[in-house]
Amino acid sequence: MPHTYLFALTDGGGTVPPELGAARRLVERGHRVTVLVEDSMAPEARVTGATVVPWEHGPNRPDRDPAHDPLRDWEATSPLAQARRMGDTAIAGPAPGHARDVLEAIERDRPDLVVASIFAFGAMMAAESCGIAFDVLLPNIYSPPTPGVTPMGMGLRPARGPAGRTRDALLRRLSVAGFDRYTLGRLNALRAEFGLEPLAHSWDQVHRARRQLVMTSPAFDLPARLPANARYVGPLLDDPTWADDPAWASPTGDAPLVLVAMSSTFQDHVGVLQRIVDGLATLPVRGIVTSGPAVAPEEVRAAPNVTVVGSAPHGSLMRDAAAVVTHGGHGTLLKALAAGCPVVVLPHGRDQADNAVRVTLRGAGRALPRKASAERVADAVRRVLDDPSYADAATALGAAVRQDAEGSTLLAELEDLVPARSGAAGSGA
Repeated sequence: MPHTYLFALTDGGGTVPPELGAARRLVERGHRVTVLVEDSMAPEARVTGATVVPWEHGPNRPDRDPAHDPLRDWEATSPLAQARRMGDTAIAGPAPGHARDVLEAIERDRPDLVVASIFAFGAMMAAESCGIAFDVLLPNIYSPPTPGVTPMGMGLRPARGPAGRTRDALLRRLSVAGFDRYTLGRLNALRAEFGLEPLAHSWDQVHRARRQLVMTSPAFDLPARLPANARYVGPLLDDPTWADDPAWASPTGDAPLVLVAMSSTFQDHVGVLQRIVDGLATLPVRGIVTSGPAVAPEEVRAAPNVTVVGSAPHGSLMRDAAAVVTHGGHGTLLKALAAGCPVVVLPHGRDQADNAVRVTLRGAGRALPRKASAERVADAVRRVLDDPSYADAATALGAAVRQDAEGSTLLAELEDLVPARSGAAGSGA
């Protein structure tokens, strides 16, 4: 039986292909799908076959030019500054506008389910206030604070023994308190307008979802005690539509191919790209850098053995690549591992340092600070290419990633709507 879905999505860069991939797959199965998106996502949204509606009152950047990025997280000078920016520009600040647009869409479409990006808190409230179930998409590792997982964004290795567990518990409390400081009051004020009870903590809004759909492989993530409504559903490894460049051609030659794939959103990473190119220039490799939509190729100086292009299909490149150098975005890492490619990770922020830990714990690559010199980058790439244990570990981990991608339970969870309208769901956390 066809259902009606409303997707309320925000532009998280690497989160866009898997979130829109979910919408596209529902359309292909005969469901009626509307996607609320920012204009920066609209070209990718249109190819899903869903009805595309722009945010009118929620933030709506016209494109991925850094000048139009409201978060500008590369400018944050401390974790508290980062929390304030997130609260103001991504969560509490946009919540009233997101709620207003979702209420209008609910009145128009009467969806059976609202599916929200993790920071679209206002969309979740609007659904809850209308008695319509909502699911939250998490196209990365499980990020809300939970026992067993190191606090997000710190790049910590798993705790060992009582001291390590005490460390994580303390940092988790500090993280929740910092997040609440810049979001909870405004979120509860909006909930009061809707006649909803207040939240004890801001993250509880996410925990009120019918389902938290974790779009990764549990073999990649760390073992944790997740809330009862959280489900690992496997990754969607779709390439973004902007990467489908018909003029692209793989570099010729027999030397090992190294793909450099950094963030699809601006993270002040032009200097990092240049140091990577300069490092690869000293190695007997064929390098190809995809600068993505946020950086023009001409901003990065190429080398005789390193090509710089705006875009290229990562899926095809990774089948031929011997290694991938990346910032550690979840999508890039899982696609590299699925192709059996070891990685060199230079985390910039967000969840990237945590992703790097998950790679290095499994021996599938090496991690460097983002300010690493060209010489250190070259040394890390050389080690990954020369030591077959890295490729062996990437192949083993990638086999589990591929299995979870091919056996994804995402659609089964989204289509399990009996009853279709459940009211405001408790978290079960």
